[in-house]
Amino acid sequence: MKRISKVLRVGIKFAVAASFISVGAQAFDKRTKVVYGKDDRLDVYQVSDPALLAMADSTAAMISKANLALNVSTNVVAIAQGSFGADYGLCKDEPFFSQPNGAMCSGVLVGPDLLATAGHCVSDFDCSSQSFVFNYKMGGPGLNPAMASGDDVYNCKKVVARELTSNQDYALIQLDRPVVGHTVAKLSATPAKQGDSLILIGHPAGLPTKIAGGANVRKDETGYFVANTDSYGGNSGSAVFSAVSGEVVGLLVRGEEDFKYDIGGQCTRSNYCADGDCRGEDITHIEYVIKALKTVQ
Repeated sequence: MKRISKVLRVGIKFAVAASFISVGAQAFDKRTKVVYGKDDRLDVYQVSDPALLAMADSTAAMISKANLALNVSTNVVAIAQGSFGADYGLCKDEPFFSQPNGAMCSGVLVGPDLLATAGHCVSDFDCSSQSFVFNYKMGGPGLNPAMASGDDVYNCKKVVARELTSNQDYALIQLDRPVVGHTVAKLSATPAKQGDSLILIGHPAGLPTKIAGGANVRKDETGYFVANTDSYGGNSGSAVFSAVSGEVVGLLVRGEEDFKYDIGGQCTRSNYCADGDCRGEDITHIEYVIKALKTVQ
């Protein structure tokens, strides 16, 4: 499961660290995610394709309410967040080293006030403590999203539907009000099949929105399919789009280990696999969200 969870600070890094422990009080589950082949992740400002930008517009970052502070007079929300590279002891040449990492999971807008994410990201128990922030993205090189408009911040009101098993992993969330100014994603009625080209959009390792193409479906399983998306903890709940139709075909939920420890450099590096190697990334079929939507619309 790929939600980023809070842990105590651990000051020692072991060369045998198969699961990564953060310095800034955030860490990943052991079986998180990885880069396959070339790292295809791009910031939103690096993309000009209107279709891709429309897909990214439906993406939201799940951020704890405790890390958000609203200035009522300006309607601006300050986001308390760490620094990706420093928090996780990364090697200085890691991509996005200096960017913030405020997100815990990702989500996608699927109705006026409905958002889909991974089932392990949110439950009835912690819904009231979570917010979903749209436009959590880099504004340009070095332009970190330290603030958000209050109009882009929505709270989890209710878990409408949720399933968390070894096969299915999804949740349908009702937000505290209808979303204004953002695109509702189109959901595919046609299941993804082996060889289909994919685009992943979400918040790898809690980073501002990243768009990653260059992925394909490897195989289909019961309730989910496996692909070679470049994804990390924090991408859980990210929408996986068909590169052909632009429609959502699934939600990223689990996968390969994110990081490997560099003994010589005494720092942590992204885990790179050849496109056909490693276990692959598991993606819940969007049909389960479509079925859940029919019960509330």
